[in-house]
Amino acid sequence: MEHPTARELRGGLDEIRRSPADHGRVDLIVRRPAENAREVLAEGRLDTAQGLVGDTWRMRPSNLTRDRSPHPDLQLTLMNRRVAALVAGGDERRQLAGDQLYVDLDLSEANLPPGTRLALGSAVIEISDTPHRGCGKFAGRFGQEALLFVNSPVGRELRLRGVNARVVATGTVRVGDAIRKTPPSGASAE
Repeated sequence: MEHPTARELRGGLDEIRRSPADHGRVDLIVRRPAENAREVLAEGRLDTAQGLVGDTWRMRPSNLTRDRSPHPDLQLTLMNRRVAALVAGGDERRQLAGDQLYVDLDLSEANLPPGTRLALGSAVIEISDTPHRGCGKFAGRFGQEALLFVNSPVGRELRLRGVNARVVATGTVRVGDAIRKTPPSGASAE
């Protein structure tokens, strides 16, 4: 597999920046039933205790917790579908990034600061303040240039590698579901 060049990746920034700030949609749902395994789903159940039901999040140790238990703010990862397609060289390999939800939505910190809540289907998730960064596995799947691209200053600003989130209201999410920002619990809508 030939990976995109740095020039090709930078050339995709305008398209990525056209992602909707509000009223996005769920484009792909991927469950990881085992390490390096992927199941593409038409719908998934998001649960406050389990994350995406059937995903291995609950079995993955975290360096961010004292007892190395799974970190609750890292239950889910969302990646912009435009970025995923760009680094993967098309839609057919994008699920290899390892995220559970691929969305058409501006994931930048300016648009979705930590604590932002998103309604997708009948579930609600909350954006975490823990950064999601590209790693060696990401480079192995999409190339070193893709890793440098998502971890670059503009990549971090736009959160090209995606965002971490936790489930705050259990529900079902389906491919094609709308995504909308919701006020935090107890806040009034303006």
